[in-house]
Amino acid sequence: MRSTIDIDDALLEEAMKLAHVKTKRELIQLSLSELVRQKRRERLRSKLGKTDIEWTLADLQEMRRDEQ
Repeated sequence: MRSTIDIDDALLEEAMKLAHVKTKRELIQLSLSELVRQKRRERLRSKLGKTDIEWTLADLQEMRRDEQ
């Protein structure tokens, strides 16, 4: 999907350097992936202790594959 967005050039350059990526596309994909991963962790943490979780190793591995 193509989109046009206005992003601060200095912020974009710094983020590209810190992420060690060469293209804006790589940076955006990496950033979105990390954001989704972080939010999923936060959601999981907020649920811990509120429900009975009985996950097996296979369940955890499947969830990890789904994240990728």
